[in-house]
Amino acid sequence: MKSKTVSIKNIADELKISITTVSFVLNGKAAEKHISKEVTKKVLDYAKRINYRPNLIAQSLRTGKSKILVFMVEDISNSFFSKLARIFEDMIYEKGYKVIFCSNENNDERSRELIELFHFRQVDGFIIVPSPGIKDTIEGLIKNDIPVVLMDRFFDDLACNYVGIDNERASNDAVTHLIDNQFKNIGFVTTTSNQSQLRDRLQGYEKAIAAHGLNPAILRIPEDKLMDGKEYISDFFNKNTDLDSVFFSTNYLAQHGLETFKDNDYHLLKKLGIISFDDHDMFRLCPTSITCVSQPLSEISAKLIEKMLFLLDSKEENKSFKKDVLKAELIIRESSLAKKCIENQIV
Repeated sequence: MKSKTVSIKNIADELKISITTVSFVLNGKAAEKHISKEVTKKVLDYAKRINYRPNLIAQSLRTGKSKILVFMVEDISNSFFSKLARIFEDMIYEKGYKVIFCSNENNDERSRELIELFHFRQVDGFIIVPSPGIKDTIEGLIKNDIPVVLMDRFFDDLACNYVGIDNERASNDAVTHLIDNQFKNIGFVTTTSNQSQLRDRLQGYEKAIAAHGLNPAILRIPEDKLMDGKEYISDFFNKNTDLDSVFFSTNYLAQHGLETFKDNDYHLLKKLGIISFDDHDMFRLCPTSITCVSQPLSEISAKLIEKMLFLLDSKEENKSFKKDVLKAELIIRESSLAKKCIENQIV
C-alpha cells in the first residue's frame, strides 16, 4: 500500500506549532528568524523520524527555483564531455544544485526539442555545447532572462556567456611541437564543420605550417560521413605517402586514425608523429602512447559554475556577457618523440 505523503502542515499539526515556523526550520532559516534551538531541534528530529521529503514541485513554484540545471553536450559518451560532466556534477552539488545531462548529437532539431522540454519543466539554467544552427534558440532564452552559458564553442555574433579554451593557440603549439621534433610533412585531420572550436584548431595548424614554410595537407571529413572516417583516413594516407606525422582535431577522429593504422599498416603507429586534440584513456595504453592537447577540466567546470551562479543570483537582468578563454596543456607522450628517435624504434 502506498504511504501517504507528509506535508509541512501535517508536521505543524503534530507538533502544535505554526506552518510558517516549520517552513523556516526546514529551509534552514531558523536562526535568521530567531526560532529557538529547542523548537528547531523538535522540528528537525521529527522530520528525520518520519523520513520527511519536501515536495520539490511545490517548493519550486513557491520559490521560483527548481535547483536543477541542464548540461547539454554533443555526446555524453565522449570521454572529454563525460569527464567534464562528472567534475561539474560534483562541484555544483556542493552548491545545492542537481544536474540533468543530455546529448544533442550536434543536431539542431534535437537541441531545440531538448531545450524546449527542459525550459517547460522550469529548470533554472542551461549550460550548452551548441549545435551549429541554434543561435536563435539560445538568443530566445537570453531574451527571456534564462541563464545560459555556452561551452566549447560559440556563435561569433551572439552576446552570450562562454567558457572554453584558446583552440587556435593550443593547435599552433601542438604543430610547433611536431616541427621542433623534426617532423616536416604534417597532416591535419578534421571535419567540414565551421563551428568555432574546429575552425580555430584548423587556423592554428595553418598558421604554424605557414610560419615554418611548410606545405599543408588537410583532410576534411564530411559531417554526415563521420561514421566512415576510417575509410577517409585510409584514402588520405594512401594519397599522401610522404606524411611523417598527423594531428587529429578531435579525439574521436584520432581513434578512427589509430584503428586505421592498426588495420592497414601497423608500423605507422610507431613511424608517424601523432597528436590528438583532447585526451582519451586509451591513448595512454596504446603500444606507443599518444600525445594530446588536454583541456583543463576542473578549471572549465569552476568557471562554468562561477558564471552560472552569478546569473542565477543576479537581481538585475542578465545583460553582462563575457567569454572566458582558458589555456590548454600539451601532454607529451611517445607518439611525438623526435623523429629520429621514432625511426630508431621501428622493428
